Amino acid sequence: MSTSRKFIGQTLIIRIDRPMGSRHPKHGFLYPLNYGCLPGELGGDGELLDAYLLGVFEPVKSYSGVCIAVLHRLDDDDDKLIVCPPGKTYTPAQIRALTEFQERFFNSVLYLD
Repeated sequence: MSTSRKFIGQTLIIRIDRPMGSRHPKHGFLYPLNYGCLPGELGGDGELLDAYLLGVFEPVKSYSGVCIAVLHRLDDDDDKLIVCPPGKTYTPAQIRALTEFQERFFNSVLYLD
């Protein structure tokens, strides 16, 4: 089971290192949303725990939002927190659609609680 699930429901301050509109440094695809990490928290891959920021429609450097879900990849050790503005919600289908640009390459389970 993913230990990242403990963050669901918590307000977190995430750092954005790939803002909306930027390109992946190795693969060149465009980030249609802000993507970053939770400082000080390592993921299963030994890197900082990654986070998708939904519901913010401009590039940001950091953001304080609520973790509403965790996307747990089954074919590598790299969980993704799903963070959004307080009071905002997304359905599992919406989360999948918004993260599809990168997650289509992986098999995953989406945890909402």
